[in-house]
Amino acid sequence: MEKILVVEDEVAISKVLQAYLKKSGFEIEIAMDGVTALNKFTETKPKLVLLDVMLPGKDGWHVLKEIRSMSECPVIMLTALSDVNYRLDGLNGGADDYIAKPFSGEEVVARVHAVLRRYEKGDRPIRRYGHLQIDHEAHRVVLHQKEIELTPRDLSLLIFLSENPNKTFTREQLIEHVWGWDYDGSDRAVDLSIKRLRKALKNWPETEGEIKTLRGVGYQLSVHE
Repeated sequence: MEKILVVEDEVAISKVLQAYLKKSGFEIEIAMDGVTALNKFTETKPKLVLLDVMLPGKDGWHVLKEIRSMSECPVIMLTALSDVNYRLDGLNGGADDYIAKPFSGEEVVARVHAVLRRYEKGDRPIRRYGHLQIDHEAHRVVLHQKEIELTPRDLSLLIFLSENPNKTFTREQLIEHVWGWDYDGSDRAVDLSIKRLRKALKNWPETEGEIKTLRGVGYQLSVHE
């Protein structure tokens, strides 16, 4: 049974969410403040988090930031704030979806299923590996909350590897997928690009991942998901 962490300080709302989600076959954990939410997140390892913005102690933005520093678990923000800027803050901060109050229980369940389907298919515009975040749509790479500047070719190579984590590609395959079939330069361009990427990502903890060389085979983005 998939577990969902509901972080909501209004008892009535948390009970409604719990009832609808349980009816849909989910196991529910409840937290009513930010500190408890983070403790329960690390203890229970939920499949998805429903996260209210206005919380006692640490608010939802801080909780989201801490979750994103250690996990790519999908997060749906819940808030009574209707201003579009708040929605953009949540999405840009790493939220996967945003639901404004008041909402129906059926809507929340539908959104939860939709987000989980995207994750199961691997259809995620933003991939997170610990402190490393790769936004495929915006073509941005962020490490430890700071954007990493890469050449267009190096960025394309990193995006391709991140779309296929833990899979090994030969130089020839990377040339074909990233440089293009009509590229007539040396395959050493791959080695140089990998070298630059490793330098750019030198502060990415090895416990979270690395660009690995498999001698005689090729390269892979080795990550711990």
